[in-house]
Amino acid sequence: MEFRISDTFTASLSKLTSQEQKAIKTTAFDLQMDPANPGMKFHKLDRAKDPNFWSVRVSSDIRIIVHKTSSSLLLTYVDHHDKAYKWAGKRKIERHPTTGAAQLVEIKETVEEVVIHRPVTAPLPIAEKPALFTDITDAELLAYGVPAEWIDDVRKVNEDTIFDVADRLPQEAAEALLDLATGNRPTVAHINEPEEDPFNHPDAQRRFRVLTNVEELERALDFPWEKWTVFLHPAQRQYVERGYSGSARISGTAGTGKTIVALHRAVFLARKNPSSIILLTTFSETLASALSTKLERLTGNEKSIAERITVRSIGAVGEDIYAENYDKPVYVNRKQLRAYLLEAATTVDNHRFTETFLYGEWTDIVDAWQLKDWEEYQDVPRLGRKTRIGGKQRETLWSIFELVRNRLSSELLVTKADIFAKGTKDLNATNNHPFDFVIVDESQDMGVPELRFLTALGSGRADSLFFTGDLGQRIFQIPFSWKSLGVDIRGRSHTLRINYRTSHQIRSHADRLLPASLSDVDGISEGRKGAISVFNGPEPEIVILKDVDEEIAKVSGWINERLDEGFQPHEIGVFVRSDVQVNRGSKAVSASGSSHNILSDNVETEAGSVSVGTMHLAKGLEFRAVVVMACDDEVLPLQERIENISDDADLEEVYNTERHLLYVACTRARVTVQCSASFLVSNCLS
Repeated sequence: MEFRISDTFTASLSKLTSQEQKAIKTTAFDLQMDPANPGMKFHKLDRAKDPNFWSVRVSSDIRIIVHKTSSSLLLTYVDHHDKAYKWAGKRKIERHPTTGAAQLVEIKETVEEVVIHRPVTAPLPIAEKPALFTDITDAELLAYGVPAEWIDDVRKVNEDTIFDVADRLPQEAAEALLDLATGNRPTVAHINEPEEDPFNHPDAQRRFRVLTNVEELERALDFPWEKWTVFLHPAQRQYVERGYSGSARISGTAGTGKTIVALHRAVFLARKNPSSIILLTTFSETLASALSTKLERLTGNEKSIAERITVRSIGAVGEDIYAENYDKPVYVNRKQLRAYLLEAATTVDNHRFTETFLYGEWTDIVDAWQLKDWEEYQDVPRLGRKTRIGGKQRETLWSIFELVRNRLSSELLVTKADIFAKGTKDLNATNNHPFDFVIVDESQDMGVPELRFLTALGSGRADSLFFTGDLGQRIFQIPFSWKSLGVDIRGRSHTLRINYRTSHQIRSHADRLLPASLSDVDGISEGRKGAISVFNGPEPEIVILKDVDEEIAKVSGWINERLDEGFQPHEIGVFVRSDVQVNRGSKAVSASGSSHNILSDNVETEAGSVSVGTMHLAKGLEFRAVVVMACDDEVLPLQERIENISDDADLEEVYNTERHLLYVACTRARVTVQCSASFLVSNCLS
């Protein structure tokens, strides 16, 4: 007998208390080990429309709803007795007549309306909005996976009611309707042959999964909210399992599952190539730690897979390669470098370059591109640098930078870019490939030295370089040409459009922080309008309070409201712009009576605690509810960044990346988000 689990089961499990979950897991394990055990208390649901629905007793009040046939047992739902029975009474599992996919279909209730005649004053007629799908045939709707009994309702929906119906349809049908409503033409669903198992259909596999051993079930139940560990969307799977003749990049807005694709790609390549060594990397140790945790949840007990996937930040990998051939590097720190630039500048007459401009030009151009002489600096494109400079000014600048280069060399000091440059040179010279495949997450924040180093690691081999990222979440690096560094992704660049993490309301509000389309330097565009969220939620709140104390009180009350609604403390995140405001967030959580966990570079959440951290640490995380506090003027954008601008032309870049940062923080929320400010509000919220 096959033992299956449904995504509706993991979703319902996550809403119950820890003690209830513990008892449910014990019963689920017993069911998997021996479903025919006489000790299992099955009860057939006689009033359910689906004759295969049964309940299994967990405790005096908790029931698991299972779908039981002679060949399989499927966990579909769990809740308190009355709620569980009510859920089962409104659903059935059936094979779709056109696609052949197994679907969990909500049964429509037929309600006879009793008309009572009484005299009323006729209201003014209100023009009803037009139905959206009048020109779509029944056959087309069926081909998109719409259940036959919902066809008439689908035809009646307009822009105000589409989510009311979409929320009650199988995912593939809801996605197709939302695609049509936003002007896109969805892909027709795969059609199974009549003799094929409906549970093996690609769309069925996104909601039903066969679990072959206790370890797989344990992994699914330990992380019920992170259902990507068990269920993978077909749109994601196609990019995970595809072969690429060169470098490839998967993009998409926040919540479309880019990191999930990166993780599954690493595991897929490890399984497909049993002797391969794979690198899963990103730009910071913080995100590498988060990736490592997620990979552990995905691989579970598959030690042979996990042992062949190295999860490190790209900086740590660069240092490892460097250490094989050189002594341990001694880095010049930012304060030292600024001092060296100022000292060198005092020896050169007739210039007006500020310390901030010199540091930016060194970091973004001279050091990033590893320019060693005047000829190289003379001709280099200054992409991302807004201030224009002429040939004579370049000569003056190089005379300053040359002094700094010589000083660093004489004092045996190096920069991160130097480490990557030497590693790149050694890899190219030896044709050494320490990794067979490299997967790069959050690639939009990789700089010139890192990408050049990654190019050497991949060395142009098929499938060797796989990137995931979103230009709208770029918060660290200035734009530059990937193609000029040997990474040509033309024809191998794909965009994920299905957002299953963030509600329609949160996504649409957050997208207003960014342009409708973003393009990289090589002209590859990432459109944001085509993205769709597949579920509804409350409207995001923006609250402006008279002072910090009132803001703390407001946020603490908001947290308590979420807890009263059944949210667990670890499902709530509080984010602020910088370390200076972290205490403000901590006070708000404490005022609510909850314990809090200050996020560190390990970005580990704690059960029973609300997470508090900076917006930069929000990357890679996900919460059901998020508060973004201290969205004040002079905090967002950070006043320090504004004051350090040497040219008005650079102001645009500061505002862009600060909006990107707010976008990242807001889109960590799955269900609900609140942004707050005290007295003077940031213009980023406008």
